Amino acid sequence: MSGSDKRNAAPIDNKALTAQRFEQELANAPADVQDKLRLLLQQMALAGVGGDADAGSSSKVPKSMEDHKFWKTQPVVKHDEVVEEDGPIEADVPLEKVRATPYPLPKEFEWTLVDVEDDKEIKELYELLTLNYVEDDDAMFRFDYSAEFLKWALLPPGWKRAWHIGVRVASNKKLVAFISGIPQDVRVHDNVKRMVEINFLCVHKKLRSKRLAPVLIKEVTRRTHLEGIFQAVYTAGVVLPKPVTRCRYFHRSLNPKKLVEIGFSHLGRNMTMARLIKLYKLKAETSTPGLRLIEERDVAQVKQLLNRYLSGFEFAPNFEEEDVRHWFISRPGVVWGYVVENEETKEITDFFSFYSLPSTVINNPTHSTLNAAYSFYYATTTSLGAEPSAEATQQKKERLSALMTDALILARQNDFDVYNALDLMDNALYTEDLKFGPGDGYLHFYLYNWRCRAIETDKIGLVML
Repeated sequence: MSGSDKRNAAPIDNKALTAQRFEQELANAPADVQDKLRLLLQQMALAGVGGDADAGSSSKVPKSMEDHKFWKTQPVVKHDEVVEEDGPIEADVPLEKVRATPYPLPKEFEWTLVDVEDDKEIKELYELLTLNYVEDDDAMFRFDYSAEFLKWALLPPGWKRAWHIGVRVASNKKLVAFISGIPQDVRVHDNVKRMVEINFLCVHKKLRSKRLAPVLIKEVTRRTHLEGIFQAVYTAGVVLPKPVTRCRYFHRSLNPKKLVEIGFSHLGRNMTMARLIKLYKLKAETSTPGLRLIEERDVAQVKQLLNRYLSGFEFAPNFEEEDVRHWFISRPGVVWGYVVENEETKEITDFFSFYSLPSTVINNPTHSTLNAAYSFYYATTTSLGAEPSAEATQQKKERLSALMTDALILARQNDFDVYNALDLMDNALYTEDLKFGPGDGYLHFYLYNWRCRAIETDKIGLVML
């Protein structure tokens, strides 16, 4: 359920940049004070206290559990519940006790499995998502998933056809709803669990009153239980019971003139278009020695580097070589992966990646598509394993800023209009210096059937599509 508000944008917001400076000042405080203040700020953010005026529905005070007719029946943490110890909410169910038959649908609908490898069926899924999936609050932009992107997202190592679940109209076989899951090993604090990442929950706009979404969620849950998996991770723009954390989207303009013309951003007071273009201008070429596209021969090193780097976060996946091969070796128009190779030792010292997720521009006379690059996974050996210190943080900041500057240049060379990143991982170290501005989109992270102590955004190492 990777959810709404993924591309909502706002012009550069000095309040948010000040918040980053606050974090820098906070770093000088005693460790126990830092932890208490950050936890308090996180709790305030999740409750919508002091939210920005432009934060949209995701910053409002959550509904009570009684108002969540579906979620109050599910094994999820309640809004007012304080989690002190991680662990399952419900025990694993023996296979013989898992429901053997699909949940019933209204009589005019029937279950189907969408064959993502079939050109006809992937086109059907593309059309359903393009016309009915995530749209910004102002109905200006709508995700435009390509068939190749969907194959990449839905066919990772270990994928299950039974987890590509659709609903068709019984009379004409039209695909009107979909939900998917993919397997992923996820570490939450000190626990590593085989989970399923739930994504692409979509119901046709004209059928939202049919309450198909809860049935889709129950059905994908039933099918994952049949595989012996009882925990799931998902994201949404809205506040459900109960977020592990809330991340904010930041946007770096690559084509400022177009972004203004389509209403993604606007000229600030006393700002001219010429000055805006100059402000966001990038160098023509990258500057990191040894930077190149990832190749098959790099897979083992990248796996080791990425897992070591992600070990520093409290909520992160674990990658095998086949995962690295699938997710990060570049695919035209879908994903780009880069490594930095030490020319003398041949060691891979750094890695970064980004993927393409364009949006349809709705009712614009000049432009039909917003070409957006999204920051994916990255890792660096700089300060890796070093004791926490201001010096180590500064070294990492400088290295990530250099790498991400090159990522921006490469994205611009590939005709992207904007580069998006959440404020998770170590992104806050470079976003302000590289002129990322905060958007009004928020993404909440959730766990199904797992109690989890609250996690700060910079301790999230999981990036969901």
